[in-house]
Amino acid sequence: MKLMRIRIAGDTRLAMIDEDGGLRDATAVAGDITAATLAAGALDRLALADPAALPVIEADHTILPCVGGVGKFMCIGLNYSDHAAEMGMDLPSHPTLFLKANSAIAGARDDIVMPRGSTRVDWEVELGVVIGKPAKYVDEAQAMEHVAGFCVVNDLSERDFQMNLGGQWTKGKSPDGFGPIGPWLVTRDAVPDPRNLDLSVTVNGRCVQSGNTGTMIFGVAQIVSHLSQLMTLHPGDIIATGTPPGVGVGQNPPVFLKPGDIVETAITGLGVQRMRVRQDA
Repeated sequence: MKLMRIRIAGDTRLAMIDEDGGLRDATAVAGDITAATLAAGALDRLALADPAALPVIEADHTILPCVGGVGKFMCIGLNYSDHAAEMGMDLPSHPTLFLKANSAIAGARDDIVMPRGSTRVDWEVELGVVIGKPAKYVDEAQAMEHVAGFCVVNDLSERDFQMNLGGQWTKGKSPDGFGPIGPWLVTRDAVPDPRNLDLSVTVNGRCVQSGNTGTMIFGVAQIVSHLSQLMTLHPGDIIATGTPPGVGVGQNPPVFLKPGDIVETAITGLGVQRMRVRQDA
């Protein structure tokens, strides 16, 4: 099941993508996809709905982040063996965790806005995991039962802010709009093997990053289980699971985004983000 949150004439609507790629209005079935509705069983109600019986959406719309009311936006660093190699860093023995501010969350067609003074904005395509029910001290064998589904995440990063302003990575990871999620939330049952998904980024039509989740050091179940030992994971929480090789800072010489660039971020079966880069006023 593929779900998308959209805005039509100022109203948030929940769309289900049908077999032909059309949009069907599922708002009457589940209201929305948020932390609260996930906790209240929205996906169970949607699973019983017949997309063909739902109203067709034809109106112009804006694509919203695929989950609303996100509680925590967690990110795993250096989780691809080939990415660690390009960065010249040792493989971690445990998942490396940092948090991204929720104010970084954006939709899949929003602009990437470079902050004032920014010159080193980088891309990072990542498999996003959406938590569907509370997880605390969960064993790896049961971890996937707590996953609602998956989405595309671009863990955009301002490398100068990240590396040269002191403190942790959060400074470079959290400018406004630096965490687009979506366009779709794809439910767990529709992604049979999250360890075999192709990921890519193109800039102005040129592929700059590509990889496969098969080179992840820690899989989704391992990550969910590990994090649940440290804190309770709640419905609507997002986990970005790391990026494959090909980030701009890892190229020789490094390459960064500039105003006017068109960035497309894609994962097999999870949709494509298409965003234009512009400089903040």
